[in-house]
Order: sequence, then structure tokens, then C-alpha cells
Amino acid sequence: MNLETVFNGLPILKSDHITLNKIEENNLEEVFEIYNNDRVFEFCGIIPKHNKDTVKKMIGHFERDYHKKTRVKWGIFHNENEKLVGIIEAQDFNQKVNMVTIGYFLAESYWGKGIATQSVRLLVEFFFKEVNVNRIQAEVMPLNVNSKKVLLKNGFLKEGTLRQAALWSGKGIVDLEIYGLLKEDYKKLQKSVLFDDDFKVIKAF
Repeated sequence: MNLETVFNGLPILKSDHITLNKIEENNLEEVFEIYNNDRVFEFCGIIPKHNKDTVKKMIGHFERDYHKKTRVKWGIFHNENEKLVGIIEAQDFNQKVNMVTIGYFLAESYWGKGIATQSVRLLVEFFFKEVNVNRIQAEVMPLNVNSKKVLLKNGFLKEGTLRQAALWSGKGIVDLEIYGLLKEDYKKLQKSVLFDDDFKVIKAF
């Protein structure tokens, strides 16, 4: 795992429709819109934040965590209006088994537009091709149907359910479904399926 690729200056990842980039203090209003919405975190281990000053401090914590090399948060920016519409993150950089865990959430007004799917697609490509990880995983609450769809569209496999296995903030002890994607799976997927920019299959070999 080449962590310098991640932590030697935040990589900017871009597609035709979205850009993953640093979250700055001037993005406060968009970040607050996300964290102020209880529905966004219904199935996440994150407690919503209804105080704008608290969210402002959090943005500073994003950079602190990055410099500590423990967690990376990218803002998901819509290229058309350059608005921050969501956040995608990577954490638990396990160098012993060459693995990373990802998570993501969007402003409610941008749900159902394929943005989360495209964001995961960009991050997966970056971690396999540039960082040289072998495994990417995500932990999802069983009722989080939309998040599971995002992972499946990107080739992740449901590997099982951990029953009452984690303590999540605001949720207590929860069951978690584990979704994983290996580099070898990703390579096979790249060879067998061709997608357009909206991640619709346009050719399967």
C-alpha cells in the first residue's frame, strides 16, 4: 500500500460529472446542510449536528485527521455548479493485509442521481490503481438498501453479516453487513463490463 499517494497532498479525483476534492471552511453551508439532516444519518454511525459552529470545528478536524494519517474525507463536488453535495471517506488503513474501509453520504436533495455510485467508482479506481491496495470494504447496516445498491453497482460482494458486532454512535449495538471488493475482482470487472459516465452498462463481454 502506497500511503504517500494518499497523504502527500490530498489527491483530487475527477470524472465528467463530479470531483472529489478537499473540504474547506468556505464549504460550511453545504456541509452543515448534510449534517443537519437526521435522514442522512438514519443508517450511519454518525450523530447529526444541528449547530453550525460545531460543524465548522468538524471541518478543521477533517484536516487534523488527514495529517495524522488516520482518515481521509473528500468533498463530493458537482462539476456543473461546483457545489459540495456529499462526503466520501477512507479509514482503517490496514497495511498488514493491504486493506481500506470506505463510507459515503450525500445531501438529501442529491439522492437517487447516481452521484454516490460515481464517487465510489472514482475512489475504487484510485485505491486499486494508484495506492495499490488489495481489498476495499464497506460496513453497512442491513436496512440501508440504497447504500448497498451503490456497492453492488461497483462490483462489491456481500460477504456476510456480523450480528450485534459493533457499537455505533446514536445507534447502540448493531448488525453490520460486510461488502468487499478485491483487486482481482476489480480487474475482472474492468475486462468484462464497459460503463458510461452514469455507470450504466453499455457493453458486456
